Amino acid sequence: MSNVATKVAVVGSGISGAVCASALAKNGISVTLFESARGPGGRMSQRREISEDGKELLFDHGAPFFSVSNCDVLKLVHEWESKGLVAEWKENFGSFDCISKKFLDNDQEAPNKKYVGLPGMNSICKALCNETGVESKFGASIGRLECLDDEKWSLTGLDGKNLGHFSGVVLSDKSIASPRFTHVTGRPPPLDLSLTPELALKLQDIPVSPCFALMLAFVEPLSSISVKGFSFKNSEILRWSHCESSKPGRSSASERWVLHSTANYASGIIAQTGLQKPSSATLTKVAEELFREFQSIGLNIPQPFFMKAHRWGSAFPTASIAREEKCLWDRKKRLAICGDFCVSPNVEGAILSGLAAASKLTEMLSCL
Repeated sequence: MSNVATKVAVVGSGISGAVCASALAKNGISVTLFESARGPGGRMSQRREISEDGKELLFDHGAPFFSVSNCDVLKLVHEWESKGLVAEWKENFGSFDCISKKFLDNDQEAPNKKYVGLPGMNSICKALCNETGVESKFGASIGRLECLDDEKWSLTGLDGKNLGHFSGVVLSDKSIASPRFTHVTGRPPPLDLSLTPELALKLQDIPVSPCFALMLAFVEPLSSISVKGFSFKNSEILRWSHCESSKPGRSSASERWVLHSTANYASGIIAQTGLQKPSSATLTKVAEELFREFQSIGLNIPQPFFMKAHRWGSAFPTASIAREEKCLWDRKKRLAICGDFCVSPNVEGAILSGLAAASKLTEMLSCL
C-alpha cells in the first residue's frame, strides 16, 4: 500500500499523532505529518532556554513522566526502552502539606513505574516522526481541511499554500476542530464541523484544565527537599513540583525544577488576560507569584539564577469522549480524531487513542 492512493495526513505531533503516524507507516501507508510548532512533542515537548551567562537549560515543562498499565502500551514502551528512548525514573516522590509544612508519606509503594524520555520527554515523538514512511513537516499550520467528492481530502496551510491531497486524515489536535480555535485566533476552525455532525457534537466544548509551568534553575542542589517530585496539598497556587535534573540522561550541571500551578490559579489569570498568547509582563507576574508560593513552604529555597513561566492553555483535558472506541471515527469520510481527550487525560491514554486511529485507517485502506 505504498502508492499515492494510500497517503494519509496526520495533524499534530504530540504522542498520540506520532504513535498513529508510526503505526500507519509500519503497515505500508505513506504518512505526511503536519505540526504547527517548530518540533514534535506537544505536551511532551522539551523547552530549551539559555541563561544570562550562556548556559543551556533543558526542561520537560509539560508531562514530567508517564506510567503504563495497558499491555499494548507496555509492549511499545519496552520497544522504546530497547532503543534507548525511555528509561525508568527511579527516585522518591511524595506530597507536601502547605498547612503543616511537612512532607507526607512517600509514594514508594506506587504500583506503576514512572518513565521518562531520553534525553528529553520529546525524544519518543522525535524518533517516531523520523521513522521510515513518515514525512514530517514542522512549522506547518493547517488553515483548511476540505473533503473532496472523490473521497480525498485537500489540506491548505494557514498561509494559503496547497499542502496536498490525501486518502485519509487523522487529527490529533482537538483545537483544529473546536470552537476554541476561533476564540484564540479569530479564524474559523480548519475543519468544518458540519462535515461530521456526529463527531462535532462530541467535540463541542471539551472541558480542559489550564496550567502555568514555572522553570527554575539553581546553582546548588535543593538539599532541604528530600524527594525529587511532589504534589502540593492545601495550596491554592501550586499543584506539582519536580527536579528535572534528577531524571536519567539529564545534565547535572545545574539543579533544575519545574513547578505546575493549580487549574484554579491558571483560570483566574486567563479570566483577566484572555486566551490569546500571554504577554511577557503576564508571564513575569505569574513566575513571581509561583516562586513566592514555592518559597513560602518553609524549605529555605534560594533565589534561582533562571526563572521563566509558560502557559498551557488547553493541554490538559478533564473528560474522555470516546473511552470505549478510543478514537472518533467517520468511516465514510476516512477521518479519525485521536488524543488523550478520547481515552484518558494522560500519556498512556494518548498512545492508546493514536493506536486505535491507526487501526481504523489501516483496516479501511487495506480493503481498497
